[in-house]
Amino acid sequence: MRAQAGLRTLHAMNAITDLLPVSPRLLAAAPHRLLFFVGATNVLAAMLWWALWLHQARFGGIGLGQPPVFAGWAHAFVMQYQVLPPFIFGFLLTVFPRWMGQPDLTPWHYLPVGLGLFSGQLLFLIGLFGHPHLAHLGVINTLAGWIAGCVFLFGPLRRDRLKTWHSVSAYAALLLGLAGLVLFAIHLHTGDPALAIAMVKLGTFGLLLPIYVTVAHRMFPFFAGVVVRGYAGWRSLGWLLAFWVGTLTHLALELMQANAWLWLADLPLATLATYWLWRNWPRGGMPPLLRVLFIGFAWLPAAMLLYAGQSLTLLLTDAAVLGRAPAHALYVGYFGSLLVAMVTRVTQGHSGRPLQLGTVAAIAFVLIQCVAVLRIVAELLPDRMLWQAIAACAWLLAFLPWVLRSVFIYTTPRADAKPG
Repeated sequence: MRAQAGLRTLHAMNAITDLLPVSPRLLAAAPHRLLFFVGATNVLAAMLWWALWLHQARFGGIGLGQPPVFAGWAHAFVMQYQVLPPFIFGFLLTVFPRWMGQPDLTPWHYLPVGLGLFSGQLLFLIGLFGHPHLAHLGVINTLAGWIAGCVFLFGPLRRDRLKTWHSVSAYAALLLGLAGLVLFAIHLHTGDPALAIAMVKLGTFGLLLPIYVTVAHRMFPFFAGVVVRGYAGWRSLGWLLAFWVGTLTHLALELMQANAWLWLADLPLATLATYWLWRNWPRGGMPPLLRVLFIGFAWLPAAMLLYAGQSLTLLLTDAAVLGRAPAHALYVGYFGSLLVAMVTRVTQGHSGRPLQLGTVAAIAFVLIQCVAVLRIVAELLPDRMLWQAIAACAWLLAFLPWVLRSVFIYTTPRADAKPG
């Protein structure tokens, strides 16, 4: 009787689900659906916590206690290891087999990754409200999802015998990110601040920047070649190697706390990024969905010039006058802009919709440009905490409609009725 009652309940739930305009079951239909969903929800959840914390720190009155982890490190961890990586894994689990001419991965490969990262971010964010054991468990779950992703991505790499260099480049960055994740897990148990600082540096220049640049290096010229007549992209592997050398040099200098000498790496990185942008920028007209990709990439040389200026000022005057402005030119300007541009491009293409930017994504992209400028300028204004809180709220405003539209797409069938 209990079995029959359970079956009736299951059938009833399925019937209700079928009547809904969205179906959560579709999240398992493709890697990008589940993992982009995880990332999109955390884009809002993570910044909502940070906005509340900044409001509490500046104005008080919320009653929000101190998190069990230093707030700045918690913010850096969430944004670098829990907000952006689900998008990265969703993309790589989709394209790795295609780049190497192998069969697509199955739900048994990407579901463990998505569940680990989703539960990890959820538990960690709840833990920041005064539950340190949940924060610890959230990091462990994130670690489990990350390791699963690395294991399943290694399969295509092994079969390809490491011949596809963009895959090797992205995978190397994931391993550096894994190292940063492990360091933060150890920090939670030892309290060693050096480990948390290393986690932040590895997240920026070991994980995110190399992966973003690798994907742009391979995919942006490909996208342009599809929609711009006569376009000839430039994808020199020597350039990619040179950028890796510069990035690792910057990372090593930061880990050694030699910030006054970062300009030795940052000026070449700015030059490399500018040259790549000049070589690949489509001459003539291009559709908005392509234009935002290259505009977003333009934040990279700007950010590296700010890093170089900060370093030279530190060398000459022993003062870091720009504060966190260079970092947020990179985080919000480069990573944030390309998050909207790239995820919109992939979402449109993999949902059977026209390859168009659309009003919602266009507004999100423009607002993110404003948020980036505001966050940079906030470092130079008298009441810095006030403007940081305003920038955090502006991030939420920019992303809310875009996230809602994206979540709707991930939980509804493809517009062209194809599987996936």
